[in-house]
Amino acid sequence: MQKTHILAHVLPLAMAGCLWVSPAGAQEAHIAPITELVNAKLKQGLSDPAVVAAIKAQNAANAAITQADIDARDKQWRSEVEAGGGEMIETGLNSPASNYLKTFRDDAGGMITEVFVMDAHGLNVAQSDPTSDYWQGDEAKWQKTYGSGGEAVFVDGVEQDESTQMLQSQASFTIVDPETGQPIGAATVGINLDMLEL
Repeated sequence: MQKTHILAHVLPLAMAGCLWVSPAGAQEAHIAPITELVNAKLKQGLSDPAVVAAIKAQNAANAAITQADIDARDKQWRSEVEAGGGEMIETGLNSPASNYLKTFRDDAGGMITEVFVMDAHGLNVAQSDPTSDYWQGDEAKWQKTYGSGGEAVFVDGVEQDESTQMLQSQASFTIVDPETGQPIGAATVGINLDMLEL
């Protein structure tokens, strides 16, 4: 009943292209159940040793990275996405951490549409599917999580996939080092709202 109630309000908004309603409008009804899912399951699932090790290794490798380096990597990634693939994307998609994320996505039975993790600069570390860009540091999914401490969760607006008509939202949250409790990166998970148990 509650699921139908939420989707009945969200669908017209998504179809109209309206991605924000205030105050406490129907658009925001998905935030609480997604936040609960993040805290109950997703944070633990993405604290896997393979993911944590990959983030820490990339943070160490990028300790002295410049904005020019970041921009160059992002440009290369975007060009490979437009070309339908390339060495940078292939390397990124076939790492042990990316393979774990693919399994994590698949094991969710369709509820998770994509998942990717970022380092301390907002650069992709691993992903289940190619992202449109490599640097997320200029976006809310990174700015409202990594920089806001270990408990930060950011749930984005609802969007409708034009081809599948699926309603989805992205949940982003900080990933911490289990040994120190210090933030080391962030994760973004796409959630299929039609399959979210409310």
